[in-house]
Amino acid sequence: MSALHQDAVVAAARGWIGTPYRHQASLSGVGCDCLGLVRGVWRDLFGEEPETVPAYSANWAETRARETLLGAAQRNFTHVPKSRMEPGDVLVFRMQRGAVAKHCGILSHGLSQSGQQPRFIHAYEGQQVVEAALIPFWQRRIAGAFRFPDLSKD
Repeated sequence: MSALHQDAVVAAARGWIGTPYRHQASLSGVGCDCLGLVRGVWRDLFGEEPETVPAYSANWAETRARETLLGAAQRNFTHVPKSRMEPGDVLVFRMQRGAVAKHCGILSHGLSQSGQQPRFIHAYEGQQVVEAALIPFWQRRIAGAFRFPDLSKD
């Protein structure tokens, strides 16, 4: 991914910081959940979303044993190995070992950048969109990393 592309994704995601958490929402400054953040950044960069997201309950991952979030990431983004994650990549998390992936965010500061702690932007349930440290708690839960399509192809 080019530095310009990385910067555009991270800048778009940072524009959502402070947006209140709202289940199923995806409107900057108004409300979003973790998926709504990624959807909103997609719209900021590309316009129309690549697929329609069906309505989902707060406990959708517990009631369905399907990798819905990972499947959508695989269809619409490029998979990258965890060892090659860069700022601007979408991270998908499993909140419990053996459970389906149900949380996502965008890496904003990489694992090897200037020796600082990596950071990511995500919609924090019950709070708002925040930029937080990608501490070992989160690192252990990464189920996949995915890159947005190349902006220059548009």
